[in-house]
Amino acid sequence: MHHPFTPVASVPVDPRKARVHEEGWQSWSPSGAYALDATLPPSSPLRASRGRPHRPANANWATVCYRPGVTVPAGTFQGEGLLALDPGDGSPARLWAAAEPTREVPSIRLVRGDGRVAEISADGPVKEWTGPDIPSVLGEWATGLGLDAARPAPTVWCSWYEYFTAVTEDDIHENLRAMDTLDLPVDVVQIDDGYQRALGDWLTLSGRFRSRAGIAEKIRSRGRRAGIWTAPFLVDPASDLAAAHPDWLVRDTTGGFAHAGRNWGHDLRVLDTTHPDAAAYLTEVFTTLRAEGYDYFKTDFLYAGALDGVRHADTDALTAYRAGIALIREAIGEDAYLLGCGAPMLPSIGLFDAMRVSPDTAPHRRPEADDYSQPGQDPAEFTGAARQWQHNRLWTNDPDCLMARPAVETRERWAAHVESTAGLMASSDRLLSLDRWGVETTRRLLEAVTR
Repeated sequence: MHHPFTPVASVPVDPRKARVHEEGWQSWSPSGAYALDATLPPSSPLRASRGRPHRPANANWATVCYRPGVTVPAGTFQGEGLLALDPGDGSPARLWAAAEPTREVPSIRLVRGDGRVAEISADGPVKEWTGPDIPSVLGEWATGLGLDAARPAPTVWCSWYEYFTAVTEDDIHENLRAMDTLDLPVDVVQIDDGYQRALGDWLTLSGRFRSRAGIAEKIRSRGRRAGIWTAPFLVDPASDLAAAHPDWLVRDTTGGFAHAGRNWGHDLRVLDTTHPDAAAYLTEVFTTLRAEGYDYFKTDFLYAGALDGVRHADTDALTAYRAGIALIREAIGEDAYLLGCGAPMLPSIGLFDAMRVSPDTAPHRRPEADDYSQPGQDPAEFTGAARQWQHNRLWTNDPDCLMARPAVETRERWAAHVESTAGLMASSDRLLSLDRWGVETTRRLLEAVTR
């Protein structure tokens, strides 16, 4: 439920030097700092900056990658639960933060008032912090939450950025052998999207895999750990689950199915983990995977679990989301490693070992339609760098995978970004396709984590 915006503060600024940090809703939502004049029309004589705040290019991406149902008026900065301002006049940076970030995440707005004043408002309770600059005040806020230190992250090889949904069991075997041949210090071999028949039917294999337990055993026999991908709150309408258990799906207020956006060629639905039978099914999925030998879990497209809708239990979306993640954690055990992705950021605090802090990277730099929620090295670097303050305060940051093969555009620059984050280090190439630079860079970045 969204409440009216009420004034929070009026702050004197130097309009030529002031900067505003917008925090996006989830992993893929653009986050970063902009010049105060960035919301002015390009034709305005008062506008000097070139970078404008990033907004969704279409309605589907607004649902899948931004905060669903929330729009930002023209001429307005908006952060979801966090908004920071460097006034540019030598006075301290100021941060407005959700009072209870895991329970309620207000939208916080800033508009340029008359003359040298910024006006801040919010549609829910916020608290104010001050610090020497924007990254510092964000970091101090995160430290003030008093979370336990993040556990050391393993090094990872991930199938996604080479094979995408066409990955086969034989591809995993090939790369497993190549890790030995190339002497790469990979702790976890993580199978990504493509092993399952459909979203929701997590225990039913696609035709490209013979045995989940068998491949996990092979990975472990070579002294490595087995990891696996799921999108636990998404359901393909063509899945067996959707056909057999429509009562397990979140509804909208008209009685239809809640809409989680369109991807993989389908209008996606949402698993209602407040339904006891749906919760039991999700527990079965993760206890089964854990029993088969998987102990590293990449959970993706998690925004779906926090979508508004009509659930079996009369509970709000963020409570349902956190309970769903808690259910997964209980099923996999405290010793398993849990990575979130596409996840609402503030509602995820305290739940994950590592968190994707940017949109997907890609073999190319620019995102589709220049939408900075979409895959590309430019948006991944922009938001990943702006969220560096979260690393080792909220979780281990995941900047997304290293790709070092020759076909990757500006691979040297992307590798430098991944290295600079000192976060989760994951390789995602067909390892036998790497040239000498690719092998040496992959080995060096992986070894930097293990030292």
